[in-house]
Amino acid sequence: MKKGVIVVAGGIGQRMGRSFPKQFLPIGGIPLLMRTMLAFYHYEEEMEFVLALPQAYIPYWKKLCEQQSFIVPHRLISGGATRFDSVYNALQEISAEVRLIAVHDGVRPLVSHQLIERAFTEAARSGAAIPVMPVVESLRCVTDGGSGVAVRRADYRSVQTPQIFVADILRAAYRQPYREEFTDDASVVEAVGYPVTLIEGETRNLKITTPYDLMVAETLCAHE
Repeated sequence: MKKGVIVVAGGIGQRMGRSFPKQFLPIGGIPLLMRTMLAFYHYEEEMEFVLALPQAYIPYWKKLCEQQSFIVPHRLISGGATRFDSVYNALQEISAEVRLIAVHDGVRPLVSHQLIERAFTEAARSGAAIPVMPVVESLRCVTDGGSGVAVRRADYRSVQTPQIFVADILRAAYRQPYREEFTDDASVVEAVGYPVTLIEGETRNLKITTPYDLMVAETLCAHE
């Protein structure tokens, strides 16, 4: 089945403590967002790409692609006010012949080919697949009083991307109106009654959010 990937990079990275969007910062000498897209391109060169960016930084991205001789062909769209809006807009650009669609955070540059393959394989089988990781910290559910109550961490998983779906399922899910509880694509798909299968994620598939994450990613890249 023909594959496509929507790369969501619409944020500006306020937690990074910089005025410049984190997706353009270099990791191992390569802009973070380019490294993310190259991971999918090197997995399958025929994959179709749609990239959602903040409108204000689209000219910068185009110039950066020229400077870096970036080889990944992609359609470029302006990110929406929410992740939901960005993915909805990107879906309008995905070709009809694409049968499996991945949605991936633009700031997860260290995703492996093995994880991409597992997610695509499971999505082709079950219709929807997302990578998750066990929670290692103790968890508490915060109450109105502020103290919170302990909960069983064995009952929870942290969620990663790529989240991959049969195209018809993802398109149908994104026809519903936006709701605040839509924190990722799996929550959108589940809201219209489609089950989502969990697969094993990867520790190194971290989301670059803080300066510490950036240092960890640099270290991992140095040992590739």
